[in-house]
Amino acid sequence: MAQLVATLGIAHAPGVTGWIDRAPKSEQDAVLAGYAEFTRRMDELKPDVVIGVANDHLLNFPMSHVPDFCVGIGDQWEGPAPWFKDWLNVPDYQVQGHREMGRALVRESAKAGINHAFAEKLLFDDNWSVPLKFLFPRYDIKFVPIHMNPIVPPTPSSARCLEVGRQIARIVREFPSQERVVLMATGGLSHDPGGVDYFTVHEDFDRWFMGLLETGDTETVARELPFEKYLEGGDGGGGELLAWLVAMGAAAEAGRPKAESVFYVPSVPMRCGMGGSYWDLS
Repeated sequence: MAQLVATLGIAHAPGVTGWIDRAPKSEQDAVLAGYAEFTRRMDELKPDVVIGVANDHLLNFPMSHVPDFCVGIGDQWEGPAPWFKDWLNVPDYQVQGHREMGRALVRESAKAGINHAFAEKLLFDDNWSVPLKFLFPRYDIKFVPIHMNPIVPPTPSSARCLEVGRQIARIVREFPSQERVVLMATGGLSHDPGGVDYFTVHEDFDRWFMGLLETGDTETVARELPFEKYLEGGDGGGGELLAWLVAMGAAAEAGRPKAESVFYVPSVPMRCGMGGSYWDLS
């Protein structure tokens, strides 16, 4: 059977590839060192498959029809989408898909009462272009993207996201292969693209959230994180942290719910709280 070897939550802010030079040298060094540490861990783990969970940014779905989760079942993916190329500053890339695992996630989740949409083609923006560039720069993994809705109400609840993660961990564990799998949630931390807090980072909120993940207490997380709480991290971006709860739920299913806070840098020039949490399941 397949093995889930790690889950993680990490920022995907485009500033880290598009305009990192506008930040002080100390912030640049700290952010790049944080991503480099995740790259080192991925090099050690050598996963065969990465399942990603991140905000769709209304790129593939209109506001009137946004699924809670949409699983990509294509054989190959590419990015960035044309509109994002200039300001993302990420070279064009291609990454292999994993149709069988994507279909298993849809099929077996439905049996557990969780219905996911699915798609053969999806456009990628910073949600995947940034973390893939840093963590898997050779693009030598099979990738299953899951685009979620953390923006347009009604959004999935914190409890629902934890349960989605638990089901992903179970499905991976029962998947008939010897593949090593990483669940990569991306988004956050505090930011508000184009909103009133566009040039504000809510450091207290970010550190509180990452500290909550460190406790491993999924019941408290489900109880203390209604959607309104995420808005304290930015009306347009705080909700992306729902993806990190999918990673936490998967880790909890594997018996290791306590996260390690790997790095955190509150960077106003990058317009985002930059950081990452990690769950070692190997």
